[in-house]
Amino acid sequence: MPGRIRPGGEGLHREDTELSGDMQSAVPAGSAPSSASSDPRTAWKAEFNPCIQCGMCGGACPLASAMEYTPRHSIYLLKEGLLDQVLKSNTLWLCVSCYNCTARCPSGLKITDVLFPALRDAAISAGHTLPAEFKKALDNTYRYGNSLGEGPRKRIEWTKGAGVPVPIIGQLQRPVEALWLVECYPSYHPRNQRQAQAMARVLHATGVDFAILGPEEHCVGDCERLSGEAGLFESLVEYNTSLFDKYEYNEIVTGDPHAFNSLTRIYPLATGRRYPVRHYVEFLAARMDALRPLLKNRIEAKVTYHDNCCLGRMCGMYESPRELLRAIPGISLVEMPFARENALCCGGGGGGMWLDTVIWQAAHERLSDRRIAHALSTGAEVLAVSCPFEASRFEDALKSTGNEGKMIVKDIIELLDESISAPGVKPA
Repeated sequence: MPGRIRPGGEGLHREDTELSGDMQSAVPAGSAPSSASSDPRTAWKAEFNPCIQCGMCGGACPLASAMEYTPRHSIYLLKEGLLDQVLKSNTLWLCVSCYNCTARCPSGLKITDVLFPALRDAAISAGHTLPAEFKKALDNTYRYGNSLGEGPRKRIEWTKGAGVPVPIIGQLQRPVEALWLVECYPSYHPRNQRQAQAMARVLHATGVDFAILGPEEHCVGDCERLSGEAGLFESLVEYNTSLFDKYEYNEIVTGDPHAFNSLTRIYPLATGRRYPVRHYVEFLAARMDALRPLLKNRIEAKVTYHDNCCLGRMCGMYESPRELLRAIPGISLVEMPFARENALCCGGGGGGMWLDTVIWQAAHERLSDRRIAHALSTGAEVLAVSCPFEASRFEDALKSTGNEGKMIVKDIIELLDESISAPGVKPA
């Protein structure tokens, strides 16, 4: 049952069926055959020789104005043999993996997946001083399997407040329909634990036979990969795939778009295997016949949805989250400026969760501050999200911009849970 090919979903997933030359640099050395040099100081050559220096990447990058060298300028300097000049700049620490540059590059270059991880890898290999919070997060992942530095036994503490049974697959000793990868922030971060608890209740209410990995679970490693830690990502891939192969299930479900991104696009390139995986918005949208009758409690609120970068721009999943929101009685869905493929990043991806200080010093704002202004402009009372990073980032942005109390931030799974099990009141 592990590895069974799932039916085609809504999202494009942009899955490469063959290991193209440019993506070989996006997976750990030794994980796949490569004709390119494994030296990070020269690996960019094959991938970026087609660059026509048009500047579309810099024009699309939300932090380009704060970079000492835009992506286009960085590629030019690399071609001129001036890698050290780029490594000494702030450029490599200001990418938050929003995929805007990749989506708009007319040459189809994978700037997000290849260029910035290679630059960061080169900086690490050359012994450059890394931003302190960034380094601590990577060190934590090496030691504990999660960037928060928490022990494995604490990974299931959140289940005590779920109010429903949350089975651990290693204790069940039987196949399940859905292996739920909770991921790190929903397991450990107090704000995100509420999202995990809501997810457990919704899965239980809809009759899904699910289980979690519990203390065995480690981070999937998408942000670690994009942070340039190829060796760490390789170890996470090896550990996680051994777990995926250990148990029997029909498909993997996760609430983390970053995990979904790596599991659908990068793990197959690193392992030669494609695991059946869906983000919960796609998983639940496909079960609307079972879900809709449960949504009895009205939520009288105007809601706007933030398209996160991994589900949206990279994987083309725009309709499933909106379908779930429209199914909740009482909700009026409104679109904010720069929606869907043009959505502005929250700033947390690709290690951005651990680079806020560096980004603030360079740009004097956080992208989440800018994005919350877009949400407020709609007049919505609720900002709906579908990523663990976004709940806390946007709540912090409301406070830092002086807008606390003007809007609340809820994951879609929390709104579904309220409609199923809470009184028909406005979310608070």
